[in-house]
Amino acid sequence: MKTIEKEISAAQEIKKSSFIAYLAPLASFETLRARLRQQHPKARHIVWAYRALNEPGQIVENSSDDGEPKST
Repeated sequence: MKTIEKEISAAQEIKKSSFIAYLAPLASFETLRARLRQQHPKARHIVWAYRALNEPGQIVENSSDDGEPKST
């Protein structure tokens, strides 16, 4: 099974909008979300998703578009 061992990020600007992607271990998910809100106070949307296996080996996933418009 593949796992995420460390946090990485990438950024891109499209039509004068900045998009920053982060990939991090699930154990640091809540901490990362809080840190991103502090580091990017002007961000209109912080979109997130995760997918993991729980103890019985079932896939657990969740996501939020944080009100991001469908056209972006």
